[in-house]
Amino acid sequence: MPVTTQQLIQWKNQGRPIVALTAWDYAIAQLLDKAGVDLILVGDSLAMVALGYETTLPITLEEMLHHTKAVRRGVKQALVVCDLPFLTYQESIAQAIHSAGRVLKETGAQAVKLEGGYPEMVETVARLTQAGIPVLGHIGLTPQSVHQLGYRQQGKTESAAVRITQEAIALAEAGAFAIVLEHIPDDLAAQITQKIPIPTIGIGAGPHCDGQVLVTADLLGLSDWQPPFAKVYANLQQSITQAVVKFSEEVRDSHP
Repeated sequence: MPVTTQQLIQWKNQGRPIVALTAWDYAIAQLLDKAGVDLILVGDSLAMVALGYETTLPITLEEMLHHTKAVRRGVKQALVVCDLPFLTYQESIAQAIHSAGRVLKETGAQAVKLEGGYPEMVETVARLTQAGIPVLGHIGLTPQSVHQLGYRQQGKTESAAVRITQEAIALAEAGAFAIVLEHIPDDLAAQITQKIPIPTIGIGAGPHCDGQVLVTADLLGLSDWQPPFAKVYANLQQSITQAVVKFSEEVRDSHP
């Protein structure tokens, strides 16, 4: 049976860890789904790993819709979640509902992800969930705020830790089905995980979250730059380069 948002919450209660990875095309999505990944995120990180931008900011909603359609065609079991890109949900609740509605209508994804836990974003999440649109929250290091936060670990001071905890509680109360905790101290992530009734999915937030997510390009060794918390499980850059070099040599050597 395909994974649902309610199932993720049940798994938290059962202590069953949630496995999440990102995908940006049909081929990668199909492989992740066959391998048994629970949640596949079409992250706006594809701006960098698939489209060559320096940050996630330039990617458009149209580009996210295009890639999410391809991913959805490759998935039979996992829950597919699409990132709403920068400035497609921050202006107003109406804008957020329109953007999120397009994702669900046009791609077949089952949920959207929004960054931020400040009061206006909490209100947006509440309105989206009231409209029947499942929302995955995202707090801590939020890449769409790169020019404000950089890529530094968040929540290191007592006041910052309190703020992030309050954001997590507010997002849960607003109806989010899960929350991504990115690049925050392990003990803070553990405290948040214990305090809220919905799953936490960590990325650089230690082992105590209810699940873990990585950018698949980082996991596979396809990225030019690795975050400090991303473990590399393969070196496909090297494997692909070697295969192409071997093919090139054979073609050149066989020419009469």
